[in-house]
Amino acid sequence: MMIGIISDTHGLLRPEACARLAGVDHIIHAGDIGRPEVISGLRELAPTTAIRGNVDKGKWADDHAHTEWLTLGGRVIYVLHNLNELDLDPAAAGIDVVVSGHSHRPKIETVAGVLYLNPGSAGPRRFTLPIALATLELTGDALRPHIHHLG
Repeated sequence: MMIGIISDTHGLLRPEACARLAGVDHIIHAGDIGRPEVISGLRELAPTTAIRGNVDKGKWADDHAHTEWLTLGGRVIYVLHNLNELDLDPAAAGIDVVVSGHSHRPKIETVAGVLYLNPGSAGPRRFTLPIALATLELTGDALRPHIHHLG
């Protein structure tokens, strides 16, 4: 199973992001969506789970929770926007993957057997940070995360 992971679009759904996400089985948006059209565009590509970030305001954003738990490919995934607001112990909770955004910095790290994945920002460029998203392949017992630079 292939999961596309995107964050911090801030209202911009880039054609390069859509091309990279084409063919994935599920998409996760880790907040700072910016506009509801971003989610409708992603849902044209694959089923999409999206949470709200700190810039997501207004009635449309009420449709999105601040965090989500989901199971894909037999793996438990916890999604929140700002990793600094994590208020649980993922390993103790049986979580396999924690997906976050907010920092605009792509990062893959494993701590205590839990994969932490921040896809970076696929929205407007911020300072000198890269424009990126991630994919996560779930195969058997393996988690294969990959950062894709779009810029």
